[in-house]
Amino acid sequence: MLTVWGSRPRLGCDGRARRDFLKIGALGMGGLTLPALLRARANAAQRSQEVKDTSIIWLFLNGGPSQYETFDPKPENPLPFRSVVGAVKTNVPGTLLGGLFQNLSSLADKFSLIRSYTHDSADHADATHYLMTGHAHRAAAFGAAQNQPSLGAILSRYRGPIHSAKLLPTYVKQDYIYAEGPDWLGASYNPFDIRGNVMENMTLKIPQERLSDRRTLLAELDKIDRRIDQSGTMHALGEFEARAVELVCGRAREAFDLSREDPKLRERYGKGKESLGEKLLLALRLAEAGIGLINVRYGSWDSHGTNPSVGHGTIEEEMHKYVPELDRALSVFLEDLYARGLEKKVLLAVVGEFGRTPNVDKVSGGRDHWPLLGNQLLAGGGMKMGQIIGSSTAHGEAPKTQPVTPNDLRATFFKFLGVPLDLQYVNHSGRPQAMIDGGKPIEALW
Repeated sequence: MLTVWGSRPRLGCDGRARRDFLKIGALGMGGLTLPALLRARANAAQRSQEVKDTSIIWLFLNGGPSQYETFDPKPENPLPFRSVVGAVKTNVPGTLLGGLFQNLSSLADKFSLIRSYTHDSADHADATHYLMTGHAHRAAAFGAAQNQPSLGAILSRYRGPIHSAKLLPTYVKQDYIYAEGPDWLGASYNPFDIRGNVMENMTLKIPQERLSDRRTLLAELDKIDRRIDQSGTMHALGEFEARAVELVCGRAREAFDLSREDPKLRERYGKGKESLGEKLLLALRLAEAGIGLINVRYGSWDSHGTNPSVGHGTIEEEMHKYVPELDRALSVFLEDLYARGLEKKVLLAVVGEFGRTPNVDKVSGGRDHWPLLGNQLLAGGGMKMGQIIGSSTAHGEAPKTQPVTPNDLRATFFKFLGVPLDLQYVNHSGRPQAMIDGGKPIEALW
């Protein structure tokens, strides 16, 4: 929290007179002060030849959505090897989507589908860890903590946690996703949590009338006693302290403020069961402002079938529960992305940890976990849109062409973000560790 107190002398616990002073706190970033984070960003920029101004919005479909009912419907197949909700043609000849994507179907030229995502982790936590970090983690199935850094944490380390010019965090989360953190990279590279006390922390604790303009603020700061006291704890505001003040006073707060958007646009995005539309609108605002990676989570796609204890129905019922809102929000987002001219700067990644089985359980009406094949959707990023990457076998149980692994996806994101594919950091064992384990970018996207 940034606090400006008055200049009235007082006695400290050591009996010495002190003046109250300006304090710039951590903003929920692992306990480091904002000035320290700004220095880290500046140091990162000095070490790197180029820090790209690109952003990823990471939309995680929690639970593993079915490839059949979403992006690979296979309507020519008999059941259960086809979508139980039908299929819909798109504005790209030959590309079909699940039958509930009525809005998205008219925008297929603005996204590309990966129909051959594959790995061997059948547990939710393990598969999510693999997707988020590029490393399988079998012990995650038994409650083990994350043990490798996420994509967002690596980006935060590479670019620096706070953008020294735009005064915004590099990595932000709207929702919790397992394995989203930095692990051994260090707490300063945790995501900036907007569901925590961030907005309270970004509020100046001095009267609003004394902050009417920059001159008034500077006048207030000038009143702070800059002399170093006997214990050496008082410091004059340096470059990074001043920038930290600017962060909480200016653009950072504006980027998080949805009330600045046109009410009609907010209405188009919608306010569904989990407010996905507003989450995506906020994510787009943050990306437009310069934040490098924003995590969003939507739904509970673990469609095993009817299970009243967790509120799950059949695969068909689950698709009707979640797809309409996803369809609407994604469609408005894509239109807005292009309307703002951000289709080269911002990449939307709609990802899940795995797909679902080629069979539908006759009793429960659900599909089970299936890591051998899943679908992912990418939109924007200056990439080639309107195409399908890879294909699946006739029954949709495995990749037929161009298998894409979690590390291939990771390498694709590294390339877009301007992170070197051979990037290494020293791990907790004191050894250099590659941030990508053998993956290659999906070249068809460029």
